[in-house]
Amino acid sequence: MTAKRMIHVALRGALVTLVVLIVGLAGAIIFGTAPAPPPLTSIGAPFAAVDYSDLPPTQTYAARDGTPLAYRTYPGGAERIAVIVHGSSAHSASLHPLAKAAQGAGYTVFTLDMRGHGASGPHGDIAYIGQLDNDIADLMALLRKNFPNARATLMGFSSGGGFALRIAGAPDGGPFDRYILISPALPHNAPTIRPGTGGWAVPYIPRIVALTILNKIGIHWFDGLPVLAFAVRANDDGTFVANYSFRLMQNFAAMADFRDNIRRVTKPTTVLVGSADELFFADQFTPLFQSIRTDIPITVIPKLGHTEMSVRPEALAAITAALAG
Repeated sequence: MTAKRMIHVALRGALVTLVVLIVGLAGAIIFGTAPAPPPLTSIGAPFAAVDYSDLPPTQTYAARDGTPLAYRTYPGGAERIAVIVHGSSAHSASLHPLAKAAQGAGYTVFTLDMRGHGASGPHGDIAYIGQLDNDIADLMALLRKNFPNARATLMGFSSGGGFALRIAGAPDGGPFDRYILISPALPHNAPTIRPGTGGWAVPYIPRIVALTILNKIGIHWFDGLPVLAFAVRANDDGTFVANYSFRLMQNFAAMADFRDNIRRVTKPTTVLVGSADELFFADQFTPLFQSIRTDIPITVIPKLGHTEMSVRPEALAAITAALAG
């Protein structure tokens, strides 16, 4: 075979490989979805007993892109402030018991509708991976004008806890003085995650794989497509988010390398979880964190499920104790 013929065969083989790859990626993006999971009653049921009669109204602050983002304020002392981040699919009202507990401990508390949730922009999507980090920085810049000398705590529940860990592992330690992670959601390959996240979320794995490949070569055209479905009611009033886009899923979470994320924490951080958590293996948090950082205490509250960690008195007492330091 001549050199020219060999080059021709090689080019034809490369072209065929490229076409197969493109067709495979296109198929995974178009057809790589999955049915939504059935509603998971245990996640929403604990909220039925919550008294929302004194729920503060939402306010907004302008993020750097001009989008008004919603939050609620629980006035307290000027020396300590707490920002609380909700879990996946949720919104600031779900944090009402947590906020009142922190307020009772002397904090001025701010609960957020994270971008893509509640009253903060279109549901289920953001503009780019990292936008939520910028939103938090914009909020703290505003709060520091009103509370210049306050010690600031970032508290997160479930996915909000994973996101708080993401911020805590930032190169500068993040804009907070302390972090409290309540039943924090870690990436899918963490030993704390139950199979199928206990039935709470269904990932569109073929689509996720395809978009991850495209992201690695700098293509982000399809990052707004949904890749994660939650076990929420199909006929809800729109308050909860049924799906996350690829970029929201990637951003509203701990870093993909969660072990390095934990290793890079520089500010005081506490983890609390219920022993009966339906989504996570509670008994795996201590060995995981302690194998990386012995200075991050883990508190396991007996007999409490996932959502109960944000509403039950015994959980709120433990969280208040953590806030007291």
